[in-house]
Amino acid sequence: MRKKYNIYSLPPWLRTVRAVAAQFSIPFCIFQGIRTIFFPTTVDVLLLTIFVLVSLALYLEII
Repeated sequence: MRKKYNIYSLPPWLRTVRAVAAQFSIPFCIFQGIRTIFFPTTVDVLLLTIFVLVSLALYLEII
């Protein structure tokens, strides 16, 4: 059985890093999405995919 994830069991510095990452994830996704529309390279598409997955994980509190 999976252990319940509790954000308050993390050290304070890690909670701060997670909060900052959550604030910057959406603007990075928007910027990378616009960049991917204008310059669609393989690296841009992969980077956008990674940013979207990290944003979803932060939103759903998986990480």
